[in-house]
Amino acid sequence: MNVVRTFPLIVLATALTACAGKPARSDAPVASTVVAPSPAAEAPAATADTGVVDAAPVAPVANPSAPATSSPTAAPQGAEATAPKTAPKTAASTAAAGDDDFDALYGGTGNTGSAAAYDPWEPFNRKVHKFNNAVDRGVARPLATAYTHVVPRFARTGVSNFFSNLRAPVTITNQLLQGRGADAWDSLGRFLMNSTLGIGGLFDPASKAMVPRRNEDFGQTLGAWGWRRSRYVELPFFGPRTVRDVFGLAGDIPLSPMRRIEEDKIRIGLQGLQLVDTRAQLLAIDDLRDTAVDEYALVRDAWMQRRNYQIENDLRSKRDRGHDDANSPIPVDAMPMPQWTH
Repeated sequence: MNVVRTFPLIVLATALTACAGKPARSDAPVASTVVAPSPAAEAPAATADTGVVDAAPVAPVANPSAPATSSPTAAPQGAEATAPKTAPKTAASTAAAGDDDFDALYGGTGNTGSAAAYDPWEPFNRKVHKFNNAVDRGVARPLATAYTHVVPRFARTGVSNFFSNLRAPVTITNQLLQGRGADAWDSLGRFLMNSTLGIGGLFDPASKAMVPRRNEDFGQTLGAWGWRRSRYVELPFFGPRTVRDVFGLAGDIPLSPMRRIEEDKIRIGLQGLQLVDTRAQLLAIDDLRDTAVDEYALVRDAWMQRRNYQIENDLRSKRDRGHDDANSPIPVDAMPMPQWTH
């Protein structure tokens, strides 16, 4: 009986010994899927830019947009061979790389500047954009082109300086609302200097005195107060805006000095000249717009990036704050709107 009981134990021990002599099974892909490593795979630095290290070789794929898994790399020492890890390039990593590119080129914050525009009203906005383009190509652009051909450069510079100086009360008020007293003081000094020494703002001695030029509006103030994300909307004649900036227009209207001119002929004449001057400053980007595959998307994304940069710039310290963009959307005081203040 002892022999009968011992025999199964001997058989089990023999089987375990045979299994122990075999190599450990791994979960890595079978040999039929492994290809010879390419020269790029033999250099560890080839994958350093992507930050991806594959723990086990994988078969190449046909998709060229995922180079991180297209060539095998050597597993790092101490890595577990039974748990291969791959990190293919995803949309998030691509967006992060785009953010880095934006930071490097523009010095802004990529997390807002290069973010996708919030445009749930795109069908409506495209229709308004088509209407605005028809008005622009039929009226505004020809007038701006003729203006640049007829009026000398120094005279156009004086007109731009005059309207920029006229917007100082709007800028100063919004800087105070944002809690930027030092910037408001600079803007006030600039306004007084240009209004007196600059003969009503036609000349710009403040810039020669190294006084920074700032352009602020109530839409930027709302953004500085916390209304950061707002849906894109394009208004007839006014062009690109956000819902936040539409409310900002209502806040800037009472502050406009031009709207306090009671003589209609003078006020409307100045508004028309301001519109032509604003459009003339944007002639430089017409070639880019005309050759764009999707001109609406180009205008929307460029405007949103610039607007986000303006708001982020307001939140920085005075030392770190960058320069303001000279080009601006059509200002509220340039449109012949009703006199709501009366």
